[in-house]
Amino acid sequence: MKGLYLAEAFYQTHGAPMIENHFGSCAQRIAVGLAGPGSECFGFDDDISRDHDWGPGFCIWLTETDYQRFGKDLQEAYENLPQTFMGFGPSRVSPEEQGRKGVTTIGTFFRTYTGLDGPPASLKEWLTIPEPSLAACTNGKVFSDPLGDFSHWRKDLLKYYPEDVRLKKLASRCFSAGQAGQYNFSRSLKRNEFFAAHYAESAFCADIISIVFLLNKHFSPFYKWMHRALKYLPLLGNEIYGLIAGLVVCRGYDRKQEVMENICAQIAAALRDEGLSDAPGDFLVDHAHRIHERIEDRRLKARFFVVQ
Repeated sequence: MKGLYLAEAFYQTHGAPMIENHFGSCAQRIAVGLAGPGSECFGFDDDISRDHDWGPGFCIWLTETDYQRFGKDLQEAYENLPQTFMGFGPSRVSPEEQGRKGVTTIGTFFRTYTGLDGPPASLKEWLTIPEPSLAACTNGKVFSDPLGDFSHWRKDLLKYYPEDVRLKKLASRCFSAGQAGQYNFSRSLKRNEFFAAHYAESAFCADIISIVFLLNKHFSPFYKWMHRALKYLPLLGNEIYGLIAGLVVCRGYDRKQEVMENICAQIAAALRDEGLSDAPGDFLVDHAHRIHERIEDRRLKARFFVVQ
């Protein structure tokens, strides 16, 4: 049983009738769905996930005005819904995860992840939002949103980064991936700095995964799920997923370097195919500078630096 399916079935069976019967005059103003940080919101939940913050439940999103009018009553009605459903529940809520389900305002939900009172309106605002936060507030599913306010904000985020921001992030990731995997990994080994080598390998993998997400124009979730989510991306996703899976379990350092170079060759080819770089080789640092040259905004292009 997947948590997202359970949530929608629970809503259809108990939530929708509760809203219609007790809040019928407001029903057309209530958005319902499931989104946020939980593994079930990404579709990655399993038996292990059920030990906390998993079970029948859903999110209800209201405008600020509507929350003041009937939000507390709606939350009370939500809490009175059955605690078990289809053989699952009750859910054990972690103290730090209070409010993940139930009634909240649209603004509160998105501010939690973006820190903004509206969709990002500038390149700077886009750059300040951690990418896993963007993934968390655009995942899952909206079950009902007749008013459309929640979905409008969500769709603005799903349009993805402005191209200059994507280029800046791609350049940064290519630079740091090349530095970590194609340069510092082998140099660390020559100095018998094995911690540094392993750190470089991990940093390389994270940067490469981020590059593939950026190529696919899809927000990467936080580190726990980023590799798993990789294989579902159409451009290079499954290929790089397999190579990284092999890299992290490979014991020979020479073999690890070969795999890293193979990965970089595939990334470099994709960058050329997508018209993002015309650098001829596979050293990703060279591609980083070519990508950076394509940025149009003068302030963003003013100096080369690594961004998150």
